[in-house]
Amino acid sequence: MPELPEVETTRRGIATVIQGKIVRQFLVHEPRLRWPVPVSLPKWIEGQTVQSCERRGKYLLLHFEQGVQIIHLGMSGSLRRVALDEDRRKHDHAEWIFDEARFLLHDPRRFGAILWHAHSDGPLENHPLLRTLGVEPFDPLFTPEYLHRHLQGRRIVIKQALLSGKIVVGVGNIYASESLFLAGIHPELPAGEVSLHRCEKLHAAVLSTLQSALDSGGSTLRDYVNASGEPGAYFDIHANVYERAGKPCSRCTQPIKRIVQGQRATYYCSRCQRR
Repeated sequence: MPELPEVETTRRGIATVIQGKIVRQFLVHEPRLRWPVPVSLPKWIEGQTVQSCERRGKYLLLHFEQGVQIIHLGMSGSLRRVALDEDRRKHDHAEWIFDEARFLLHDPRRFGAILWHAHSDGPLENHPLLRTLGVEPFDPLFTPEYLHRHLQGRRIVIKQALLSGKIVVGVGNIYASESLFLAGIHPELPAGEVSLHRCEKLHAAVLSTLQSALDSGGSTLRDYVNASGEPGAYFDIHANVYERAGKPCSRCTQPIKRIVQGQRATYYCSRCQRR
């Protein structure tokens, strides 16, 4: 699934192209995504100017005068720029056409979404998909103290607490394993038992991991591509544990272990990440 670094990389790739530009056409070729694409959405945005392109968690937000288009890339989706006359590929379900640019939403599993939040419906942060999201990882509000405070009293394991997105957004399955490795924290440690000292290490590890992914343009897992149609390079360069089960730890040579938590694979070093 495209995580925060992939979505942010996509946002950066399209923002400089579409911000301040008019949507000449918005075409929906397959409305049956995770939630049906609103039938009236083309008429709401065609002829309108994109005021800004932002991100909240894993959601891309295209701001218009009357509302906000909310886009989610799903499990294996991408939003890429193509030539104005390029043929659509299979699983290209929607396209945004500007005077000098064209973007296609590619989503083989159709777990993505294209929704609309009118300003008349109230503040965007109150939208059902956004209102329970935690703080952004690079927000000054996200501190070791904040992390420690919000972990207190939680019985779930630390890996699941990070994945929930209710404390901090963007630390998805891939980056949670990597962050916990850098911090030396066992993924099965109860969240409420993570000390402030360890929260300081985990906070630094989360920021370092996500920044490395951003600098590398995201991951190369599955079929992720950025807004230019190019794969990221994060795991070619930085992966320490993810998808390295049985391979030697880069720190101690102990074989990396794989377990399943909440139906998601977790990778860790039993020596460097003791309980």
